[in-house]
Amino acid sequence: MKKLFIIGLTILILAGCSAAPVEPDLTAVEAETMLNEGKDIVGKKVAVTVKDLNPASAFGYNIFDGEHLNFVSRENPKVEVNDKIIVTVTKVESMLGSFIISYDNLTRVK
Repeated sequence: MKKLFIIGLTILILAGCSAAPVEPDLTAVEAETMLNEGKDIVGKKVAVTVKDLNPASAFGYNIFDGEHLNFVSRENPKVEVNDKIIVTVTKVESMLGSFIISYDNLTRVK
């Protein structure tokens, strides 16, 4: 029984350590370029640097990156300026010269 416990524990530890890190499909600059060209980025993972954060915008919590990129969520993303994150784009709207981007699966990058 003791051997079985040790083997099980070892497998759990190895499984936890071998989880592949999330890799982005696009940088914020690439995402903005694609959007400016009329291309679709829904479903893409975008690497974002929090340049500014507005928790009380009309769209909810608004993370700014790029020239006109607004990553918005109704829930507090619990990030700070200069944090690096990866998000999966779920919806993009164009409004007043800016892109309003809804996302999920926020992952912090170390």
